Amino acid sequence: MRRLFLGVDVSTTGAKALLIDEKGQVIASATTALSLQTPKPLWSEQDPHEWWSGTAASIRKALADARAKGPDVAAVGLTGQMHGLVLLDGNRNVLRPAILWNDQRTGAECEEIHRRVGKAELIRETGNVALTGFTAPKILWVRNNEPEVYEKVRLVLLPKDYVRLRLTGDAAMDKADGSGTILFELKARDWSKTVLDHLEVPAEWLPPTFEGPEVTGTVTAEAAAETGLALGTPVMAGGGDQSAGAVGAGAVRPGVVSLTLGTSGVVFATTDAPLVEPEGRLHAFCHAVPGKWHFMGVTLAAAGSLQWYHDTLTPNDSFDGIVREAETAPAGSEGLVFLPYLSGERTPYPDPLARGSFVGLTLRHGRAHMTRAVLEGVAFSMKDCFTLLQGAGLGEVSEVRIAGGGAKGALWRTIVASALNLPMVTVTSSEGAAYGAALLGAVGAGAWSSVEEACDATIAITGRDEPVPEWTKAYADLYPRYRELYPALKPTLDALSRPGSEE
Repeated sequence: MRRLFLGVDVSTTGAKALLIDEKGQVIASATTALSLQTPKPLWSEQDPHEWWSGTAASIRKALADARAKGPDVAAVGLTGQMHGLVLLDGNRNVLRPAILWNDQRTGAECEEIHRRVGKAELIRETGNVALTGFTAPKILWVRNNEPEVYEKVRLVLLPKDYVRLRLTGDAAMDKADGSGTILFELKARDWSKTVLDHLEVPAEWLPPTFEGPEVTGTVTAEAAAETGLALGTPVMAGGGDQSAGAVGAGAVRPGVVSLTLGTSGVVFATTDAPLVEPEGRLHAFCHAVPGKWHFMGVTLAAAGSLQWYHDTLTPNDSFDGIVREAETAPAGSEGLVFLPYLSGERTPYPDPLARGSFVGLTLRHGRAHMTRAVLEGVAFSMKDCFTLLQGAGLGEVSEVRIAGGGAKGALWRTIVASALNLPMVTVTSSEGAAYGAALLGAVGAGAWSSVEEACDATIAITGRDEPVPEWTKAYADLYPRYRELYPALKPTLDALSRPGSEE
């Protein structure tokens, strides 16, 4: 009988099912699109029932494409979008649409958390400040704005864990995703009594937590009928999309950093201890790898900046074409600088009012300069993340594994390599978080003895982009100017974001 492992990824845009074999080869993949609701400006919600129907459809499709039967699947690993709030009543019925990671309604609740817990204490306990994307502020928002819903709450889950509930009938959560709620004691790798008491959130609402490869339950008869999986198939804890994505890239040991140039940009660094950036400018979470933690810096508009630039200014040209044109501009774009804060920012400035800008335009600058400045501005934002990581005690970086849509072009990879003065390597795995979830499932089922062993056996380096010395020098000269711009522009940008407000 074949022995396959299933990774399920409940992202914002789709429910994905990925099947791999015992050598880590991808056998089949299927994705069902998900809808997104924005009932008010800055709100972002989804229906959890759609996650389940989409997941079930994707699993059936992946099994059919692989010509596999339910018993061929030895284990399931779960991953998905982090921070989303799913509220259930005592009968495990969904009480309201899930409030997602990119929802921005909770500014007042973040301030409330800092008042109740104390900002410094919150950082010491959880590794993070309260940000609008996190789960805890969403719980307080429901309490403050929808008391009739709040009084019915008996269980709080994250997106992938609602799918777990539907698969197994068991409420559970992995430690990586749990730490992203900011209700977690980072060092203890479990719920924080201190934070829960300060926020008056009942501990009994929160499920037990597990390490990434641990079994959290098995597929029920009802779920088997809906998905095509076999009754009793074990379902592992898995991990939030960032930690599972790091597993999928092989970033599971200190010194190996994952850098993702997706719509947002993420720098992810594994640590052996629960390190904390003193001002909370980096996210500090548990890893999906047992006994490991990670630092994470986030740029909200990485490849998203290039997407905006293309769609707005050069919609009739191909991405490849405008990037090739950018190769004709010199490193540093002759003094033109782009700030990539088109969606506000996370790292190093947790500022939802930050805005993007081109600074230094002259008559000499053409489209090639502007395109290159966008690529360089994102690279500098990645350097901001690295600078904080190193200042917080990360240690030596031996390798940066670069992935994401923006990493497909050699020019951008080389610009990032030169800005960081570190080589960028690409790897065989390109399926991201779903692949990492499948590996976590496989480790839990005994296919490999550890997550590290699984990554060593299945992920190989395919390419390497070295820094260009001349570019590295140019960027070393330009980066301090880039760093000066946000503080200088912030008062003006705040005023522009709040028309009529007093300064």
